[in-house]
Amino acid sequence: MTAKEAAELLEADAVQMSQIESGTVGVSAKRVRRLAANYACADVALIEALHAMATDRTRGWWEEYRGVLPPMFLDGAEVEHHAAFLREVVIHYVPGLLQTADYARAVFTYTRPELAESEVALRVEHRMKRHAVIECDAPTPYETVVHEFALRVHVGDRRASLSQLRFILDKIEAGQATVRVIPVEREGFAGAGASMLYLGGPVPQLDTALRDSPTGAAYIDAQPQLEQLRTLFRRVQSASLEPTASRDLIHRLTKELQ
Repeated sequence: MTAKEAAELLEADAVQMSQIESGTVGVSAKRVRRLAANYACADVALIEALHAMATDRTRGWWEEYRGVLPPMFLDGAEVEHHAAFLREVVIHYVPGLLQTADYARAVFTYTRPELAESEVALRVEHRMKRHAVIECDAPTPYETVVHEFALRVHVGDRRASLSQLRFILDKIEAGQATVRVIPVEREGFAGAGASMLYLGGPVPQLDTALRDSPTGAAYIDAQPQLEQLRTLFRRVQSASLEPTASRDLIHRLTKELQ
C-alpha cells in the first residue's frame, strides 16, 4: 500500500502519512486502530500496545534537560523509562545505570576533555537520575553482563573505584540489578565489541536495542537485527559467571582496594 493509499484511509495526505511513518509527528489512538484494521493486523496485543503508546503523554524528569543536553540523552532516558525490561552488555566501562557520580564524572571528563565543568556536571546529574528506573517502587527488571576488565580499571582514583564497586554490590543486594561478570581468564571469549543495551517493549515486536557507533548511538528495531542481538546476549551471558559467583568476585575486588 502506498503512502497516498494509506493516507486516504485516514483522510489525510501523503505528506502527513510520511511524517507519521517516520515518527516526526504523533498519531492518535483512533488512527492507530484504523490503520491496524486496514492493514489486516490481527495481533491484538500489538494493537493494544500501540494504542497505549499513542495515548501516553508522559513528560518525565528528562524534559528539564531539553535544549540543554543533546537529544540522545533525553531519548535514552525516555526509552529506558518505558522499557518492560533491560538487558545490557558492557565490556570497557561500568554500566551507566550502575555508575556513581564520581565514576561518571571521570568518564565524561576523560572522553570529552573539551567540555566545560558545567557541561560535565549536567551530564553527571542526568546519569544519576537515570537510576530511577531501577530504584523506584516498581523497578524495571535489569540484567547486565560486565567484563572484569571494566571493574578493575581505575577511571578515577583508588577511592572512587572502591566506592564504585560497593555501589554495584548495594544494587545487587537490594535486588535492583542482576550482575554477571565475565572473568579475565575466561577462554574462548571474543566479544569485545558486544556492548549493547536491549530494551524490552510491551510486546516483542516493540523491542529496541541501543548500540554505540563511531558517529554516536544507534537505535535498532528491525526484527532480524534484534534477533541477532538476542542471540549475542545469550552467547555473552553464557561466558559469564552466575550472579552469586559474580557478586563474590566483586567482593574480592573490593578487598584488593582496601
